[in-house]
Amino acid sequence: MTGEKGKRKEVSRRQFLKTAAGVLGVGAVASGFKPSRAYALAGSQRAVGANDRITIGIIGCGGMAHAHIGTLVRAIQKGEENAEIVAVCDIYEPRKESARRLAERQWEGKSETGKVEVFHDYRKLLERKDIDVVWIATPEHWHAQMTIDALEAGKDIYLEKPMTRYVDEAKKVYEVAMRTKRVIQVGSQWTSEPKWRQAAELIQQGKIGKIVWSQASYCRNSREGEWNYGIDPNAKPGVNLDWDAFLGPAPKRPWDPERFFRWRKFWDYSGGIATDLFPHVLHTLFLAIGAEFPTRVVATGGIFVHHDREVPDTFHMMAEFPSGHVVVVVGSTANERGLETIVHGHKANMFLGGNEIVIQPERVYADEVEPLRVPTQPVPDVLRAHHRNFLECVRDRTKTPNCPIDLAYKVMVTVGLAELSYREGKMKIFDPQKQEVVA
Repeated sequence: MTGEKGKRKEVSRRQFLKTAAGVLGVGAVASGFKPSRAYALAGSQRAVGANDRITIGIIGCGGMAHAHIGTLVRAIQKGEENAEIVAVCDIYEPRKESARRLAERQWEGKSETGKVEVFHDYRKLLERKDIDVVWIATPEHWHAQMTIDALEAGKDIYLEKPMTRYVDEAKKVYEVAMRTKRVIQVGSQWTSEPKWRQAAELIQQGKIGKIVWSQASYCRNSREGEWNYGIDPNAKPGVNLDWDAFLGPAPKRPWDPERFFRWRKFWDYSGGIATDLFPHVLHTLFLAIGAEFPTRVVATGGIFVHHDREVPDTFHMMAEFPSGHVVVVVGSTANERGLETIVHGHKANMFLGGNEIVIQPERVYADEVEPLRVPTQPVPDVLRAHHRNFLECVRDRTKTPNCPIDLAYKVMVTVGLAELSYREGKMKIFDPQKQEVVA
């Protein structure tokens, strides 16, 4: 072990113990996930019919929220969705006002006009009985509490990935979701590509034999370092920004523009590569191979290039599953060359890159398995497709979201254990039956 790596591990361990209060004590930080009684009293339980207009509230107005709003506005403008954005919420005034202006474009050129209400406190937005669904696009550390509050308020939810910040939070959110029976679409939009379900059908038909292991990756590179978004010099806590509201369930800290504008670099608010990038590849891979809770997860990596952060710039994980296979995912924000997405079976290998599925037999099974090349239908606007699927599920509750909560729960456990493994420097053991971390 190098001195730098040893130092990293020690610092990470101290930070983890300080900020997370232990492996399973993190959830207690987030106010114990106790919803306000007002939510249950004020919440909408309206059944949205096929011809009803769906009313939308947006919680969090950063870059991803603007992408969502823009996509929704274009669909509304074209008459593709009978929906209306009626409210936006953020604790930073410039973002909130920008989101409001963008949302109000939904009425441009129409005889019908409206007004988008702006909120500082998301709980006030949830109290509006006329809001059917909410988009939650906030930093990761707020996902659990906001989702639980929205569920208790009777809202259907489009929840940006990751599902939650920590493993125990995911279990609590899942339990509340099952009890309230609301629709939740997790914002991993690649799951709306049909390729992954095509792959699942081929695997279930036995085309590659027994799955032995799978591989995938998510890698990027930039000179300045990933997540180093611009910092607004005019941002002033107490003037146009509520720093305490941003921190919320995270540890209290003095104002730091780095932490506010570049929050994905810090453990308090994000798991970095593990929680921002890996859910994209694991949601889709799990659709193909079958979603399970892991039994053992181990991760490694470090800060090798970009030392302006707490989270690693290189991160690799290996997870073992009860059905008897291993998944390997590698990631880096300091090198863009990753692994090809492949499912390795004992009879053949399935290649899942590009707009086709390719099956190549193992040499010893070449006389039994025919090579196969299956074209897949590309999705020109996958975010729009993900939105469409969610709103269809809101209208027809017999349909299943493309990234449902049970899939997201299993992915969150996997990436959450990987983060814990990295920070603690040891393998993490999970009991799928009890749905608990046991070591």
